[in-house]
Amino acid sequence: MPETFWTVRWPDGAEEKLYSPSSVVAEIFEPGQSYPADDFLQRARIAMERASNRVQRKYGFACSSAMDQLDRIEAKLATFKGQEGAEIACLHISQ
Repeated sequence: MPETFWTVRWPDGAEEKLYSPSSVVAEIFEPGQSYPADDFLQRARIAMERASNRVQRKYGFACSSAMDQLDRIEAKLATFKGQEGAEIACLHISQ
């Protein structure tokens, strides 16, 4: 369950390094791919929930860092709400 970081480019051109306590993000996102905002959010929710569940199975408690990252993703995406054609690019995934 290696920590994994992935870099995304938001619709405004800003790049951000995101965190997951698990490599599950590499199963859900692909470097070089862009995702419509709604699809990206759905995938991020799945990834962070799975990552947190993996931590819980291994250590007996959910991963607050995964849920905090999801909160930040949701807040960032809210700034693009209503922006037609908003896409988020997955640039890089590393462990």
